[in-house]
Amino acid sequence: MFSTLLNWRTGLAVIAIAIVSVSIFYSDFLAKKIAAEEKLKVEQWVEAVKEVSSATSQTNLSSRILVENSKDIPIIAVTEKDSILDHRNLDSVELLHDPAYLQNKLKEFKAANKPIVWLNPLDRNQNNLVYYGDSSLLKQIRYFPIIQLIVAGLFIIVTLIAVTTRNKSTQNQVWAGMAKETAHQLGTPLSSLQGWVEILKDMAGNEKIATEMSKDVERLKLVSDRFGKIGSTPQLEETDLLLQVQEMVAYIKRRAPDKVTFTVETHGETDIPANINAPLFDWVIENLLKNALDAMGGKGNITIDIKNETARILIDVKDSGKGIHKKNLANVFKPGFTTKKRGWGLGLSLSKRIIDQYHKGELFVKQSEPGKGTTFRIVLKK
Repeated sequence: MFSTLLNWRTGLAVIAIAIVSVSIFYSDFLAKKIAAEEKLKVEQWVEAVKEVSSATSQTNLSSRILVENSKDIPIIAVTEKDSILDHRNLDSVELLHDPAYLQNKLKEFKAANKPIVWLNPLDRNQNNLVYYGDSSLLKQIRYFPIIQLIVAGLFIIVTLIAVTTRNKSTQNQVWAGMAKETAHQLGTPLSSLQGWVEILKDMAGNEKIATEMSKDVERLKLVSDRFGKIGSTPQLEETDLLLQVQEMVAYIKRRAPDKVTFTVETHGETDIPANINAPLFDWVIENLLKNALDAMGGKGNITIDIKNETARILIDVKDSGKGIHKKNLANVFKPGFTTKKRGWGLGLSLSKRIIDQYHKGELFVKQSEPGKGTTFRIVLKK
């Protein structure tokens, strides 16, 4: 999947670079060609103005026509001291409203093109200079590669988003299918185990064994139920959140090392109702508690702090473990990311999806410091 996406990206990048490169070279060629033609036009205009100013209208009709019809290229004629003599094809509206418009345009033209020298007919010791800018056509051609680059960039971005979204959707469907199939496959041995447990209960002397096995079978049924709910929209029901958390803490505590202490802080609350899907919410708490146990190496403190606020419920799961390095914080909830030797790296990713998507809440790392521990926070809206 990743190699396919990488090939898509490489191919799109090569196509975009090729298109933009060809476009830039060709546009540059056209721009230079048009710029040379425009310079020639300005030179012809200067010569025409010379003829018109020094001859009669009857003998220089073509020159007069050239002077009058030069409407494409913006021109400013000045003396050697930059006193403006004449200007053409400039924005007349700006001329009326901005006294400094001509001077600003003159600076712009000086930076754009070299002037065409015009011998002053009234003073042979001085020259007049004609500065000119780019025509609208030349500007469009010069801006065209930039526009095309933007379009190509947008094309690549949209295509990559579409490909990534499709791949994620396919990946999600595969995970959901695998989860449902796992739940289905667990169904048969679970039914068989339930039957054997009932038989053990009827046999004298096995009551304690049967009771413990019954608990484990119920646990397996819960796990199967969780897997079966992946990919479908869960039903949220009003549940006592405190009781739900306390039961999960008690379950994990029985399986945790003796040197690990668990504390549930409720701030005096005895009942906090919340709309949750109990099996999936238990899964989240279980994942966070197991994650905390793995981080502590068999000893330390785990504190579950539950605050009932006006508009939301906050659940902080804090451990005194090894903490999370800053470089890994951004990857904690990504599927497949794990720092453990064993595991798929899916626990926190699934937990975040359960809280964010199914419960419309938030799950994030509130605080973490290497060597001092980590705090995960769940936020549930009321």
